[in-house]
Amino acid sequence: MFGGKEAKLTFKPAAVDTGVVFVRTDLAEPVRIGAVASNVAERSRRTSLVKGSVSVETIEHCMASVNALGIDNLVIELDGPEVPAGDFSSAEFFKSLQQAVIVEQNEERKEFVIREPVSITLGDTSIYALPHLDDSLSITYDLDYGGHTGIGRQIFGCRITAENFEKQLASARTFLLEAEAKQFQARGMGGHLGPRDLLVINSDGPIKNSYRYPNECVRHKIVDLIGDLALVGRPIKGRIVAYRSGHALNQKLAKRLYEESQKQERMKQFGTDAVLDIRRIQKILPHRYPFLLVDKVIEIEGETRIRGIKNVSFNEQFFQGHFPGTPIMPGVLIVEAMAQISGLLFAQTLEHTGKLAVLLAMDGVKLRKAVVPGDQLILTSEVVRLRKRTAQCRCKAMVGDVLAAEAQIQFMLVDEEKL
Repeated sequence: MFGGKEAKLTFKPAAVDTGVVFVRTDLAEPVRIGAVASNVAERSRRTSLVKGSVSVETIEHCMASVNALGIDNLVIELDGPEVPAGDFSSAEFFKSLQQAVIVEQNEERKEFVIREPVSITLGDTSIYALPHLDDSLSITYDLDYGGHTGIGRQIFGCRITAENFEKQLASARTFLLEAEAKQFQARGMGGHLGPRDLLVINSDGPIKNSYRYPNECVRHKIVDLIGDLALVGRPIKGRIVAYRSGHALNQKLAKRLYEESQKQERMKQFGTDAVLDIRRIQKILPHRYPFLLVDKVIEIEGETRIRGIKNVSFNEQFFQGHFPGTPIMPGVLIVEAMAQISGLLFAQTLEHTGKLAVLLAMDGVKLRKAVVPGDQLILTSEVVRLRKRTAQCRCKAMVGDVLAAEAQIQFMLVDEEKL
């Protein structure tokens, strides 16, 4: 669709708990990228996955069919950077998968049930995930192009089953306004396409084309949403209501639901919602009492970002002398806590497993709020640069919504046994 290059996509069976995985087979070394929300790349008007410098572009129509058919484990091989477009709907993917034999596997299916309402608003767009009595996923979409006579306002909703998807949604195609099509082609994208290939709409309706449904536009928006929700990594049970939502907002919701599903899974397995609890932190960091300053990790985004917690208790050893009668956590220890959370982030990269992040330099250190007993420090670290032997992170420590400290921290990554 965007790149204009031919590509071949092959569906292959996968073992239990594989999930849906894309494999770029056109590279010297094939790269596997899981189709989950934590691997989503920032793109305009499409959904793409990324791992390092390798990406798989425009996956939403393919993933919508996978999701609608209830396929949990699947390997999707791709010999190029972008998924084939077909007729710019999900129909070809759905037909291909439907013709294959879908096998039931000997393992309990992991599902995500929406138990608490989630709402996300961005400007005049919004999307809601709501509990639902029906044991399935239902979607209602309100597409409001009230100021454009070629589309107008369209509202559509349905229960997402394979049968409903095939009859009501699969053949709904990508659409864009005539002005948008000209802008894309001016930027060098989609130059190989014309209005006979996909729906280009002006004030009178489709140009040199016709609608497959009177409300084809809103139906396609639901297809995109089903594809984006597939990135939660498991079937969803609940109700989704969207108003003018696009891929960016869909992806935000998918990430929220993905994080919640991971918490539920950790609670089930480990009795805690932590991504890393204190026992697993101790297996990674060499620090011990009284110098281990991260209690748990609550979020990890691939190899780029981590968030953890330090609960500040009056029983901390440093409060005995800093300061008697006015206990304040030393700023240098807040910086140390940010450095430790960064070390836990580096440990997620296989290449650096077994290495220690040793503090090399600090820049832009600012202590903005006194941290006192009873506070909870939310520690965040984002990778700015990561090389074989050095790394740099942008770190923050928050108390609630208030910034307590920030710094740019540089590390040297060394083998533990060489210290």
